[in-house]
Amino acid sequence: MTSELFRWDWFFDHLDEIWVLTVEHLRLTAIAVVIGFLVSFPLGVLAYRHNRIYGPITAVTGILYTIPSLALFMILGPLTGTLSTTTAEIGLVSYTLLIIIRNTVAGFRGVPDDVKEAARGMGYTSRQSLWKVELPLAIPAIVAGVRIATVTTIGLVTVTAYIGQGGLGIYILEGLQRFFNTQIFIGAGLSMLLAIIAERALVLAERWLTPWSRARVGAS
Repeated sequence: MTSELFRWDWFFDHLDEIWVLTVEHLRLTAIAVVIGFLVSFPLGVLAYRHNRIYGPITAVTGILYTIPSLALFMILGPLTGTLSTTTAEIGLVSYTLLIIIRNTVAGFRGVPDDVKEAARGMGYTSRQSLWKVELPLAIPAIVAGVRIATVTTIGLVTVTAYIGQGGLGIYILEGLQRFFNTQIFIGAGLSMLLAIIAERALVLAERWLTPWSRARVGAS
């Protein structure tokens, strides 16, 4: 890479600032995904237990998911009083809901009927079967939803720079305004790196949460 495309001297001179923006990017992402999961998982369980509400829940969250991010932030601005971190987080959380809810329901629905029958035969109540038998088997699909939501949110956080919030998107925005490629490469490159690391970390978390899957693969 030539010096015209990337200035290493600028990069090393701004390491502290790059670190601050990276931490801010991770903070915005983590808050959105955690809140999104805390809202989506109960809704997903409820939709699985009561199939008639699955359609309305996914319809509402689907509408939120289809609204362009910048437009959604602008809509939320008057509702939150200002374009603040709260505005950004509400928008980011809304994009996680559909993904996690769908994967949660798919995970529970993917549990074989004979497994459920066996649980009932062992005397488990419907609630006990849900939490002790079905949930462990649904974990891979649920974690997959969290992985997708996390990677998506890391990308969306870059857009929050347009409403004055932190994150690596600030470098992308400033780089475009100044025609300064170094900032663009740093903002975009580190955002992609964070997405890759987060995705791999969640894969490892899934393996840790489902040790029986590793045992089954080893046996085969």
